[in-house]
Amino acid sequence: MLSNASALGRNGVHDWLLVRATSIVMTLYILYILGFIVMTDTLTYDIWRGFFASSVTKVFTLLTLFSILMHGWIGMWQVLTDYIKHLATRLLLQMAIVVVLFVYAIYGTVVVWGV
Repeated sequence: MLSNASALGRNGVHDWLLVRATSIVMTLYILYILGFIVMTDTLTYDIWRGFFASSVTKVFTLLTLFSILMHGWIGMWQVLTDYIKHLATRLLLQMAIVVVLFVYAIYGTVVVWGV
């Protein structure tokens, strides 16, 4: 069996399941936000702020953020392994993407929790 050093021990089935699971989380989050907007008579800043101040919304938002980042990482990893054949270039690009995704995760956590 062929093993890729940049795959971190994952396989195609694992990636497929993660992409489907993260897609479900993102879809549920969109429905959650749309449900709130539809159910609210007048949407003001105070109502919107109160909605995002609840712990359920904060946790769901953070879960969705991490789902987006994981979904993006899997997609970028697949594109890079398919189209960038030079190993050093691919690893450099993958490292850059990991750094960017890590910064997004930290910044998103700070924004959601107001730390």
